[in-house]
Amino acid sequence: MLHCATPKEDYMTSIEKLDKNFEVKTLVEGSLVFFNCLEPPFRVHGLMSTPEGFIRLPSDTADKVNLKVSILARSTAGGRVRFRTDSPQIAIRAKMKNVARMPHFAITGTAGFDLYEGNTYRGTFVPPYDVQDGYESTQYVYGSAMREYTIHFPLYSEVVSLEIGLCDGSSLLPARDYRTQLPVVFYGSSITQGGCASRPGNSYDNIISRDLDCDHVNLGFSGGALGEDAMARYIAGLSMSALVYDYDHNASSPEYLADTHGKMFRTIRAENPLLPVVMITRPQPNPSRDDYLRRAVVMSTYLDALKAGDENVYFVDGTMLLHQFGGDSGTVDACHPNDLGFMCMAKGIGAVLARILS
Repeated sequence: MLHCATPKEDYMTSIEKLDKNFEVKTLVEGSLVFFNCLEPPFRVHGLMSTPEGFIRLPSDTADKVNLKVSILARSTAGGRVRFRTDSPQIAIRAKMKNVARMPHFAITGTAGFDLYEGNTYRGTFVPPYDVQDGYESTQYVYGSAMREYTIHFPLYSEVVSLEIGLCDGSSLLPARDYRTQLPVVFYGSSITQGGCASRPGNSYDNIISRDLDCDHVNLGFSGGALGEDAMARYIAGLSMSALVYDYDHNASSPEYLADTHGKMFRTIRAENPLLPVVMITRPQPNPSRDDYLRRAVVMSTYLDALKAGDENVYFVDGTMLLHQFGGDSGTVDACHPNDLGFMCMAKGIGAVLARILS
């Protein structure tokens, strides 16, 4: 039997009709001038540009690691564009592809862009629910003072190009340099990539970057962080101020982790004898026997380095991170952190990095 929608049901399919705060701010046409974010004075961090779009590591390197890394290297997790302007309105025009959709991951996190003034959140450029190949969105910041802005890129989607719209006649200047200009490199699993933050600015690496005023590179690959030699060699060749690595969620077993974790550290250490290296175990507030076995492997790499006289290694017990605020309220699925869980991770890991970078 056919069922005709009632006015009540129409409203429930369009919540913005009931609550204007749910309305998505689409681009308001008018006196906006758009700029390619790759052109000065804009500064893009954490990403490389190719004719096909933004990537997080070179394609030839990604292809040597594994198929998942080859695909997910095109997700823009950790990407940022920074600038200064006095424009009272800031808009974006993004071309995208392969937009990720998951039942436990907000599309504002997988495909949205976040706007920050300094370390203050000013809003999210919210994509339409059915976004396919890009969208336009705008934020009003009001006033005419010169301010510094950061726009965080999506965590789990591919961005082909990004244009930034400012009011005609507004001033536009480069952002100041990060206090720590050599980036902190984060290598790990889907959690490192940002799953499942409600919006990009809430992934733990982005929080730390803003808190500590440091540049960073996100090398988190959902299901694809396996500690391979090709990835270890690539990371070893980077210029960085510190390395944070955590991939035991992706290791197929504690035995696999034991075969790769120490080896990866030694490969990186051989090329970077003074590099601070932070080793993390999975952020699991209710650890199982398997979690403890994996924790022991990471701890073994750390202790072996200490015994060898290495003074630039640090250990973070992931089983304790989420207990700072909410315990198991900090995940969406007993694995991936929500915003509360990512804030716990940022505070715990950030405290270690603050000592290192100071």
